[in-house]
Amino acid sequence: MAFSFPKKERLNSKKLIEQVFQDGKNLKQYPLKLIYLKADLPEDVKCQVAMAVPKKRIRQAVHRNRIKRLMREAYRLNKEPIFNKIVGNYALLFLYLGKESPEYREVERAMK
Repeated sequence: MAFSFPKKERLNSKKLIEQVFQDGKNLKQYPLKLIYLKADLPEDVKCQVAMAVPKKRIRQAVHRNRIKRLMREAYRLNKEPIFNKIVGNYALLFLYLGKESPEYREVERAMK
């Protein structure tokens, strides 16, 4: 269970994603940017997460999807320290800022 990323932990609400972009605070660690917002989540989870890769920077869908897979995997394997320290419910959005496809190690380092 520790290394899972179930559906209830995914941020799907368009309204909440929009609110995160507008009102959220952010942290940057190249090539990732974390935008977070304290939120009332419907499920019994501490936080819900979304991954985004801008079409403007990465043109090909194949590469965008690969980057999102790398980001999800890095989050899934390193979320335990986040969950142990978190107080309250948060909506998290990870945004990729790079211009080319990264290696997994680079994404994982930024995620930590």
